[in-house]
Amino acid sequence: MPRNPQPQYVPLIEVVRSGFGEGVHFGTAVGLSSKGEIGYARGDAHAPMLPRSSAKPFQAAAALRAGAGLEPPQTAIAAGSHSGEPHHVKTVVGMLAEAGLDADALHCPADWPLDRSEHDRLLRAGGTPTRLLMNCSGKHAAMLAACIAREWSIGDYLEPGHPVQELVRQVIEEMCGESVAHTTVDGCGAPQPAVSLAGLARGLQAMARAPESSAESRVLEAMREFPENVAGEGRIDTLLMRRLPGAVAKMGAEGVLAVAAPTGEVAAVKMSDGDPLFRARTIAVLDALEAVGADVDAVGELRASEVRGGGETVGRLRSI
Repeated sequence: MPRNPQPQYVPLIEVVRSGFGEGVHFGTAVGLSSKGEIGYARGDAHAPMLPRSSAKPFQAAAALRAGAGLEPPQTAIAAGSHSGEPHHVKTVVGMLAEAGLDADALHCPADWPLDRSEHDRLLRAGGTPTRLLMNCSGKHAAMLAACIAREWSIGDYLEPGHPVQELVRQVIEEMCGESVAHTTVDGCGAPQPAVSLAGLARGLQAMARAPESSAESRVLEAMREFPENVAGEGRIDTLLMRRLPGAVAKMGAEGVLAVAAPTGEVAAVKMSDGDPLFRARTIAVLDALEAVGADVDAVGELRASEVRGGGETVGRLRSI
């Protein structure tokens, strides 16, 4: 089987412990000015990559285009990767009920909540993983709502050739301004498109520029209004949108993060190591936004990622 070429990753963030360089996070980053021009690029921003959950705003827009009658909190969770908090589950249950469905219609895998306290609470209570708790259940519920609205089949809604997935692809290609380079299977079972990092940034910027009544505009407005449904308490997406009013942020697995500033600049990053502690990508994306003219002072504390030793701060992450 031929191996696809990986993006040209470059050093972006250094881990410093007690004055000693312990490690380096490699990645790719791109920043678009408010005029849509690439004003910052590290690595090959034009190579195909998988946006993972950073593609969810496009998928949510496709559901709205198809006629899914979602309210703003539901739209935000359709575009989000929720933590499995009780209000998240309640919102998804409501989406399914309004479409005349229940959790059995979901084809995402069963999972535990991403929220640690809720995970521990359920574990102590003898709970088990469910499809509703899976962080992508809102996206799946929105796709199902679209299928019901258009009288499309629901048993095969995750097949790449299904009308709802063809519409997702259409929206992605339209917004990102490029063809999908490859389609894989995401962690939740839905088709996952490969586009360039620059394309991902262009797509988010196109959504931000969309007419007020459009599906794309409604998705981003819902995300801004209900950032707690895009991720959850203590998570970067939610924190960025709360502390930088008017911004839109969406993280993706394996080190992806895309952010649109309220003044029109957009940045997207992909860390080669997946950034499992969710710290390097935040610094890298804020670097890119600042480089193209966005004011990120209000979220400056999110760049101060500490390195701990013996319960004390002994170092930090810093830009290279």
